[in-house]
Amino acid sequence: MARPRQALLTRERIIEAASALVDEEGLEALSMRRLATELGVQGPSLYNHFGTKAEIVDAVADAVIEQVDLTGFGTYEWPEALSRWARSYHAILVAHPNIVPVLATGPGRRPAALAMAEAVFGALVDAGWPPARATHIGALMRYLVTGSALGSFALGFDIDPQLYDQYPHLHRAPLLAAHHEAVDEAAFELGLDLLIKGLSAQKALFAHEGEISR
Repeated sequence: MARPRQALLTRERIIEAASALVDEEGLEALSMRRLATELGVQGPSLYNHFGTKAEIVDAVADAVIEQVDLTGFGTYEWPEALSRWARSYHAILVAHPNIVPVLATGPGRRPAALAMAEAVFGALVDAGWPPARATHIGALMRYLVTGSALGSFALGFDIDPQLYDQYPHLHRAPLLAAHHEAVDEAAFELGLDLLIKGLSAQKALFAHEGEISR
């Protein structure tokens, strides 16, 4: 009988395997040798598609960003579009926390990340925000989303109740870990709500003063 042919090695297969490895074990587990083993190929074959590990990491990061929903831009007014995008972005990063440190450095040369930046910046400028302020808002949104996904605030406290004997206002801190998802999600939603309301108020004030067109 003929031997079964090995599945064709493609960029997509490499990115999928690398993404799974990063999700399961972290960035430190990713290497060309380990990835080749996971794919059942010889290491040199990976270099037909990617020149370095850094290129693979970039591809994994961009594959994550491709999952972010941008359809709100051009469909809703800027506050609703920004909120929908931020929630989608946040949910995707929470689902792939190990790649967040890479994404936090900025879009670099990644196509999906640049397309996302274009969508956000373009929507803000089209809504009447000056380019400089639109840049500030885009940066602020990224700080909120990536910062909230970098680590859990609620999991940052030890569960030993005796530790907090000298910190009376923190006596309930050991309880946070058991509810960390709800606490962290509520904190993100509070920050997003306040941010959008604050920006809306600022734009209304500037529009009234004639500094921003409606």
